[in-house]
Amino acid sequence: MKNLFQRYLKGDPILWIVFIMLCVVSAIEMYSASSTLAYKASNHTAPMLRHVGFLAGGALIAFGVHLISYRYIRLMAYAGLILSFFMLIYVLFKGQSENDATRWLVIFGVQFQPSELAKLSVVIVAADLISRIKNTKTDEWIYFRNILIMLAMICPLILFENFSTAFILFVVVFIMMFIGRISLKKLFLLAGSLVFVLMLGFAVVKVVPKESMPKAFDRAYTWVARIDRFKTEKNDEKAKYEITDENRQVQHGRIAIARGGILGVMPGNSVERDFLPQAYSDFIYAIIVEEMGMIGGIFVIGLYLILLFRAGRIATKCSSVFPAIVVIGLSLMIVIQTFINMSVATSLIPVTGQPLPLISRGGTSILITCIYFGIIFGITRQMKEEQEYVPELSEDKEDDLPVVEFENL
Repeated sequence: MKNLFQRYLKGDPILWIVFIMLCVVSAIEMYSASSTLAYKASNHTAPMLRHVGFLAGGALIAFGVHLISYRYIRLMAYAGLILSFFMLIYVLFKGQSENDATRWLVIFGVQFQPSELAKLSVVIVAADLISRIKNTKTDEWIYFRNILIMLAMICPLILFENFSTAFILFVVVFIMMFIGRISLKKLFLLAGSLVFVLMLGFAVVKVVPKESMPKAFDRAYTWVARIDRFKTEKNDEKAKYEITDENRQVQHGRIAIARGGILGVMPGNSVERDFLPQAYSDFIYAIIVEEMGMIGGIFVIGLYLILLFRAGRIATKCSSVFPAIVVIGLSLMIVIQTFINMSVATSLIPVTGQPLPLISRGGTSILITCIYFGIIFGITRQMKEEQEYVPELSEDKEDDLPVVEFENL
């Protein structure tokens, strides 16, 4: 195993193990959770094989990306940002709708979410801009302004159809700026402005009838309805146990978690997979807990926490700012999305539509998440190569270095 990591899977071996374990859990649980898809397709292996195909393709992409220098990743991110900007505009007018949201483009018969490419590009470009701040008095405002312009271009385009994704992206970049030591005054003003806009938007949606608003704001009424329904279920004892068309996912998610207990019913024995409409996507964590119990649920949480912990350790050892901020930003994007998905499955927050990274069904999400991992692997690979080069230079080539006569200086 050690030779495998040293020869082929370069970079942090613990993160490679986390990545492989998540892929294994994903394959096992997707086989169970995709029963409704198998029934529709009249083929019990088709959804599973499709998912495994994306995992295998994503693993190959992660391997290829981890061999690319992060200096080239920095340049490619700007091209990805421009491309995603135009794709997000196009998807608003010509995108494919699913579950009352227009988020997908169909490319060669494959659904693609431009917002996933946008998230990746924004995080890397934001890290690049933060790393360019050398003097807080002269540089900070310039690059802080550039980050705000980038967020103002991308986030509203995502916001119209996917509020939670836009919010997660903003929060991740905000934390990156905090870690990058952007002044607290600027960050507080930014956070306060965002809270004010959200409260104002919520008030407008509550007051103005849906019929009087442009169609582009239809999703806003869906968000408010989910929040109201969530508040009602928390305050009304009867609503907690009543199953309706509106809360069917939430209620069956609760039942799945309750059935899991400590050890679960074992993989393949889930009952709620046949009742949860999004058992293979938004609520796959409920199926994981049902089949693997509380122990399995904690194990999956532990994998993501190891990712976040290792990313923090890696960031502290980076020799420059850019790779450190990139590692933190990409790991935060994965982990925050993870805990939002788990919070929805456990009824801690309203339904958001966020998949569980690398485990939920979804081609675009899997491939982009694998790129996240690949970039992190690549940064750790370069760090190891730099550390190996310095000792080699100091020990093996010491005699070849010119001798400086201090008396002649």
